[in-house]
Amino acid sequence: MLRENANDLLAFLAVARARSFTKAAARLGVSQSALSHTIRALEARLGLRLLTRTTRSVSPTEAGQHLMETIGPHFEKIEIELAALSNLRDTPAGNIRINAMDHALEYILWPVLKPFLAKYPDISVEVCCDYGFVDIAAQGFDAGVRLGEDVAQGMIATRIGPDMRMAVVGSPTYFAERTRPKTPRDLTDHPCNNLRLPTNGGLYAWEFKKGDESLKARVSGQVTFNGVYQLLTAALDGLGLSYLPEDLVAPHIAAGRLVQVLEDWCAPFAGFHLYYPSRRQASPAFALLLEALRYRS
Repeated sequence: MLRENANDLLAFLAVARARSFTKAAARLGVSQSALSHTIRALEARLGLRLLTRTTRSVSPTEAGQHLMETIGPHFEKIEIELAALSNLRDTPAGNIRINAMDHALEYILWPVLKPFLAKYPDISVEVCCDYGFVDIAAQGFDAGVRLGEDVAQGMIATRIGPDMRMAVVGSPTYFAERTRPKTPRDLTDHPCNNLRLPTNGGLYAWEFKKGDESLKARVSGQVTFNGVYQLLTAALDGLGLSYLPEDLVAPHIAAGRLVQVLEDWCAPFAGFHLYYPSRRQASPAFALLLEALRYRS
């Protein structure tokens, strides 16, 4: 491999794994046009087309797939070995990238990260808030945060938060003129605020369980969002019912700004877990953060 090709190969790996020039450019900190020029120059030097580009997607060609599979592990090994050098430092150092929901960042990660970063000034943490179930290895993340039931197969998972419950809530003004639902089936008589998940583009079905009965309610209303904080705002403003994490709405319920219904239909479930490939155990900085985040009941 020619020395001048190293950066270009790293750029190719970023695009091929993200399958997007936009996402790869953001990760590398360069413009899309500069990244596109780099890939075209690499393809010209190799005399091969490495990526198939359409208006909607980017995917590796057969040659690109072969190149990604052969050189990718070598660059990963170099990254691991460089991270391992921090063992020789007097203070831990390194960069850690985490993929998580904004709710997990606010309630689980940030309360731990704030004192952690102050204690270890040479460790940097990047958190990407995303509701999609991304492939953390392919996207270059050290770890991801998901609910226990959603952790990707083949990953090591560590609990970082308590069990959770969802809550159906509406404002006092909303209920002033409406009857409160007694069962999830009554939700058909109420406007409900929907959450659209990016993984498949579908609307999230509200999940309920009481005794041996479980059901998923497909609700409808005037607004749909792609984040829980927007759903919270809609409920506070009296625009129908929202289905939200109970810890997120608890302060508003206690203050009388929201009213909770269907409590007996909202069962607890496994809370947030940090998950990661086993190879990431080589990083001392990551090991310290993992221990700081570990949930202790």
